[in-house]
Amino acid sequence: MENSCDLESLEKKIKIKFKNKKFLEQALTHKSYGMTHPGIDFNERLEFLGDSVLNTAVTDFLYKRFPNEDEGKLSKYKSLLVSKPSLFRWAKDFKIGAYLKLSENELLTGGRERETILADALEAVIGAIYLDQGFEKASALVKEKCAEKKRIIQTDYKSKLQEIIQKKHKIPPTYSLLKETGPDHEKIFQIDVRIKKKKLGVGQGRSKKEAEQSAAHDALKKIKNGGAH
Repeated sequence: MENSCDLESLEKKIKIKFKNKKFLEQALTHKSYGMTHPGIDFNERLEFLGDSVLNTAVTDFLYKRFPNEDEGKLSKYKSLLVSKPSLFRWAKDFKIGAYLKLSENELLTGGRERETILADALEAVIGAIYLDQGFEKASALVKEKCAEKKRIIQTDYKSKLQEIIQKKHKIPPTYSLLKETGPDHEKIFQIDVRIKKKKLGVGQGRSKKEAEQSAAHDALKKIKNGGAH
């Protein structure tokens, strides 16, 4: 486990040298820790701020990256990029969990790996960068991560599959939860997609939405290979 006080290694990962490290310390302090250590500021206010900075930066990125897409498509891309699973993956990339200050209870129940805690902490870090360095620096970090995810935002498998199925069968495909496994903070969902009773594909993911996209992707591959459709 990395020392939660060793913020320099995190600064290197996010390529930001804070002028005032208190902003970063607060961003990494979960409410559970603040409640058990009176007088210590926790990250909820920074998360609120970071959420707005994130949304503005992502919107700006998409508007410029996809000049020919309509508002509906841009909204879909945006919802994928700012979703909890997406932010959770970004937080994992930066190993943010290793630096979090959590209560003993949160530590014992796997708080360092919990999707909501990590996603919220990432938003708080973005808020901290904004306060310390301004919008451009915070936005640059967000846009760099968006650019890495271009395959996700360019391919909405569910919409693609719906277009194909609706055209042929006049009704949309349906998605059903097959099973969920793992502890609450690390659930894996398995979902299938069907047209009437015919199974088109199966997928899994850390959220139902992610699993549905995976199932749609599986169905599209089978259609391409002359199967499912």
